[in-house]
Amino acid sequence: MKWLRVHKADHDIRNKIDWNGNLPKHIAMMMDGNGRWATRRGLPRSAGHYAGMQTMRETIGMCHRNGIASLTLYAFSTENWKRPKEEVDYIISLVVEFVQDTTVQELNQHDIKINFIGDISRFPLETQEAMRKVVELTEANSGMNVYFAMNYGGKSDIVQAVKLCIEENKDVPDISEQDFEKFLYTGQNPAPDLLIRTSGEKRLSNFLLWQVAYAELWFTDVMWPDFNEQLLYEAMLDYQQRKLRALEV
Repeated sequence: MKWLRVHKADHDIRNKIDWNGNLPKHIAMMMDGNGRWATRRGLPRSAGHYAGMQTMRETIGMCHRNGIASLTLYAFSTENWKRPKEEVDYIISLVVEFVQDTTVQELNQHDIKINFIGDISRFPLETQEAMRKVVELTEANSGMNVYFAMNYGGKSDIVQAVKLCIEENKDVPDISEQDFEKFLYTGQNPAPDLLIRTSGEKRLSNFLLWQVAYAELWFTDVMWPDFNEQLLYEAMLDYQQRKLRALEV
């Protein structure tokens, strides 16, 4: 499947973006609404998750060709384990399907590097191995970075970082924010400039609580399977206009 294909979007809004101006370097996305998208169509929730995976693939392509350096996708939260086992098992199976060889070949062709953040030790061994494989096969790439947040929670991220930071800095009298940040799952990677959430919900839901402290937040009522390049442009334009207004103050 050629998922890094071009999709049509409104050229008017694209032309409003200053492509030489202040664009987000790192976008974080909360891919919300798969289940509701399916239910409204009389489909099983699994159909929504599968459609959401296709949109996720296409979104990586959108961000890649629009010059986004880093993309973080909230793929599976620590709270997702509370869902019915059948639904959880299906979502996890999609991870293995996503990292099949054909996908990895396209990632490498476009110099895209994959990483996972969160505690992946709770996943089945087959899933963990699939994750490690795609990380290993793309680790030499130096183009866009894509981070999948898997079994991730912002609170647990901070807690584990505190424990590690204390352990390593027992004799350090003063710990800076920079000292602490390197123990987060995101390490010393640049924080997101823009966070996008679909489905109409307007909360962080335990996602990157430390990292999005200064990010611009953008919400849409559109369910994740219907997210498209037009909406990406709207978010990028809004981000750019906010930054311009901030400079004018």
